[in-house]
Amino acid sequence: MLEAQCGVAKKGNRLGFIPHVLKQRRAGVLLHITSLPHSDLGQDAFSFVDFLSSIGATVWQTLPLNMTHADGSPYQCLSAHAGNSDLISLEVIKGQGWLSQNDLDSLADKSSLISLAFDNFNRINLPSAQADFMRFKRQQAHWLDDFALFIALRKHHQNVSWHDWPNNIKLRQPSAIKQAQLDFAYEIALEKFKQFIFFEQWHALKEYANNKNIALFGDIPIFISYDSADVWAQPEMFKLDADLNMTVVAGVPPDYFSETGQRWGNPHYNWPLMQADGFKWWLARMRTQNALFDMVRIDHFRGLEAAWEIPVDEPTAINGEWALAPGDALIDSIIKHLPLITLVAEDLGIITDEVNALREKFDLPGMKILQFAFDGSPENPYLPEKITENSVVYTGTHDNDTSLGWYESLKEDQLETFHQYLKVHDYLTGEEVEMPLVLIQMALASNAILAIVPMQDVLKLNSEHRMNIPGTTEGNWSWHFDWSQLDNQMVEVLEHLILQNKRNPSAIEG
Repeated sequence: MLEAQCGVAKKGNRLGFIPHVLKQRRAGVLLHITSLPHSDLGQDAFSFVDFLSSIGATVWQTLPLNMTHADGSPYQCLSAHAGNSDLISLEVIKGQGWLSQNDLDSLADKSSLISLAFDNFNRINLPSAQADFMRFKRQQAHWLDDFALFIALRKHHQNVSWHDWPNNIKLRQPSAIKQAQLDFAYEIALEKFKQFIFFEQWHALKEYANNKNIALFGDIPIFISYDSADVWAQPEMFKLDADLNMTVVAGVPPDYFSETGQRWGNPHYNWPLMQADGFKWWLARMRTQNALFDMVRIDHFRGLEAAWEIPVDEPTAINGEWALAPGDALIDSIIKHLPLITLVAEDLGIITDEVNALREKFDLPGMKILQFAFDGSPENPYLPEKITENSVVYTGTHDNDTSLGWYESLKEDQLETFHQYLKVHDYLTGEEVEMPLVLIQMALASNAILAIVPMQDVLKLNSEHRMNIPGTTEGNWSWHFDWSQLDNQMVEVLEHLILQNKRNPSAIEG
């Protein structure tokens, strides 16, 4: 496969951040870290950067990197800040001398091996590494202290929700918290070490990517999981009753993805309190994301204007109401405090004039999905010719079927509409429709400043390889690819199309 450097990136040409990503036409690929062959931040991640560079793609979009619950969903996480320690590369740790090959060859699970690495880290006691760890703990204490204690307590209580812990811990009584910090001192230190390793490995990858002019594009779920360190540590920031129960939960009403809507089950924000303290919670969250990524997508952006509130006892999302949110003041505060941040608005679903006005006020790019374009209406906003420059265009997202799967599932009348469009707009060179290449061509040729192609489409995969089916809770988030699936001819075609459509800034500047 492609040559890559794994571990600590070179220091000579350190960029660390690519500002103004969306000032040039670019192309990118959507692939979550868990979808890499080894599902971690090791060699495959660096090789993927090399692959992107080889085709002239300069954006790598991932899903949220936060620590997930047992279902693996990156949109229901245990913290708004903490990275997913499952993504840590043991091979990289071995390269730092904290694990041996014999350790890796043992039958020990990953968690046990990271614990062993922590013990070796302390035993070897390398001053520079210890100083880096101390600096990380000090700089991230505003979230790390609560998170590490939360995870230690959660494991002690067999991973049940914090709401079911003993009252003195659930309600964070000072004496109980102090005692827990003493009782679980080792476990707390271990969790902080895991976060230290995660952030070190991520930033090594980011530096490597940035040195190749590849921007990392992240994703931030608008809502936080109820069972999270954030809600446990600051319940006043959320709509909870006196017993810290949710009264309403978040979701979306019936739409393209589900006839009964989506009942996500997240708590809603106590926006008046958040706004009263200057959105400190949100600003801290965005600083973390801005350090991890060169640009960030706000998932369910429309929830910053108004969000769908569902009574907690409703089994579906059909019955609910829109609750206003202070998105204008929030985004204004984010931009004032983080002037170089690059944001993208996920504006799919039920979008009102007010939501569009909010996005346009701050000049945020919206999203266009080509799989939504071909309903036969000449006014469909997702048609390639309707897409404006201030957009990010996708063949499909992680919530869609693969483009080949989408095409294979079209009914006869839909196929006819799609084929007629292809003929009229000269996307057909013969009688046979070459999918998903046709959709990729449309995306790259569009006016959108950024075109993103899911890795499944690069590999020409069918529905068996989709990442997520919205509204379902099983069988998602587990897809990963193998390098042997990569077609050299497709690589050459992508390189040509990216260059032809002026989406490789390095080639243009050269």
